[in-house]
Amino acid sequence: MCNCDNPYIPSPAKIIDIIKHTDIEWTFRVNADTSKTKPGQFYEISLPKFGESPISVSGIGEDFIDFTIRSVGRVTNEIFEYKIGDKLFIRGPYGNGFDLNEYIGKDLVIVVGGSALAPVRGIIQFVYNNPEKVKSFKLIAGFKSPKDVLFAKDLEEWGKKLDITLTVDGAEEGYKGNIGLVTKYIPELKFNDLSNVFQQLLLVLS
Repeated sequence: MCNCDNPYIPSPAKIIDIIKHTDIEWTFRVNADTSKTKPGQFYEISLPKFGESPISVSGIGEDFIDFTIRSVGRVTNEIFEYKIGDKLFIRGPYGNGFDLNEYIGKDLVIVVGGSALAPVRGIIQFVYNNPEKVKSFKLIAGFKSPKDVLFAKDLEEWGKKLDITLTVDGAEEGYKGNIGLVTKYIPELKFNDLSNVFQQLLLVLS
């Protein structure tokens, strides 16, 4: 990786894993310095001769960053041609990101639809690893259909310790999960303490 001080110069990042969620949404895990990276930030991912695209961080490890990418344009379509061992060019991070310390001791509610789950995945993982640090937690995640669900394994694992509602807009007959928009489940939200609404945090992304 480049140790350049210039934040506008992309650095090569080797792809070490690819997780295929749907036909058009994959997570690319790359080797990278994560010392300055926070959940909710984004990087510019560039490909020579194709251009660059801003992509949110969907996971952070000691020496890797996850980027969950939807194949919808010239740059992202080309990224989907890349394989493990190939190198992307990244520069960043950009944006303020999420300060996890702000959620300590609060009722935390996250309502997301579709790919918006990616940038808040780090928050959910933080709560999963440290459930005692929040007063309560609720995730409502919605997708178009069962085949469009992202991070299915994560959702299953998170559900073992956290309060999670997974819903889809529509499904074939016989589907046993929740069906309906995320707004259907917002009126069911319950907080531990309604005496001080400023101690409660509602984070909604669509």
